[in-house]
Amino acid sequence: MEPTTTAYGTWSGGRFMHFGETLSEERFCGCIRTAYEAGLRTFVSADVYGNGKADEWLGVALQGVPRDTYCLVGMIGHDFYHGQRDGSRGYPRFTDGQLRGVEDYAGYVRMATDRSLERCATDHFDVLMLHNPDNTGFTSEAVWQAMRAVKDQGLAVQLGIAPGPANGFTLDLLACYENFGELIDWAMLILNPLEPWPVGLTLPACECHGVKVLTRVVDYGGVFHGDLSASHEFRPGDHRTFRPEGWVAEALAKVARMQPFADKHGLTLLEFASIWNLSHPAVASVVPTFMQESGTAARPIEGKIREFARLPDLRLSPQEVEAVRLIGDNTGCMTLKGASHRHLTSERPDEWPMRQELLDLAARHGIGSDW
Repeated sequence: MEPTTTAYGTWSGGRFMHFGETLSEERFCGCIRTAYEAGLRTFVSADVYGNGKADEWLGVALQGVPRDTYCLVGMIGHDFYHGQRDGSRGYPRFTDGQLRGVEDYAGYVRMATDRSLERCATDHFDVLMLHNPDNTGFTSEAVWQAMRAVKDQGLAVQLGIAPGPANGFTLDLLACYENFGELIDWAMLILNPLEPWPVGLTLPACECHGVKVLTRVVDYGGVFHGDLSASHEFRPGDHRTFRPEGWVAEALAKVARMQPFADKHGLTLLEFASIWNLSHPAVASVVPTFMQESGTAARPIEGKIREFARLPDLRLSPQEVEAVRLIGDNTGCMTLKGASHRHLTSERPDEWPMRQELLDLAARHGIGSDW
């Protein structure tokens, strides 16, 4: 089944990525079932979330649901089977040279895919993505041939790439498309009206290579859910406390300037953000983060899911898309991950030195050289 325009991710619910309240196992699974009953038909999970628990609970939540009525997107890449977690850096990628050599990539990919499928209680992924790859993941022929092998073996119908966890990887993605584009059907990227950069730079290349885009963080940390105020107090440990002070107030000021576009089409803020994303030709699906905010006045997460499932089938004009982009323009607002002049060596799995061929690629795509 092809991914649908609306999707639900198992990082929602605060259980495996700490946004808002942490839902109980029962409520977490209930939200997945709510999403299905409300009409959402694409579910996205990653094997590393909860060291397999997210996959397992997704399988429990969808138990008894006919497999041909929903699309399942799985992600592999972090080796929590053999690697040791390194604090906030997370688990090493399976391509880490201290874990295995190139000759063992195919065996790992097959093993990780098999185990993830077993936990999800199914025999295939509709899309299998390489999750948060390091430089080797973006550039290695052996990695992508290993991904091709599990597809050829019937364990995945389509393949994709999901860079992260932070934003960036623009030049790395462009090079990956050029080298392995015939194998890549989907990319999961960060995009919303308040973060049009840098992913907007890659969308023409996605369209050119036939790579369809599933966009995450469409809610911009919950702002487009409409129940955050400038004075909102996040719980200790909430993932959003790592953002700069005052980010909610700044975001809400920009959203107020975007509000007339939502009002014109009779859209909620989340519908507006989702449709803005979908109005880009390369974007085919949106997957917000659903969260139960703290406080007695917070909207129930289940209501947010049901509301999103009713997303209208309309698109903004190119002129409207550009006008909103200009309001939300965030060019240069963050330190990007991936290839950069900042690094002489690869000390982290999501940062590595710039290479001349990537700068040449940037020049060919007309996106500058200041990376």
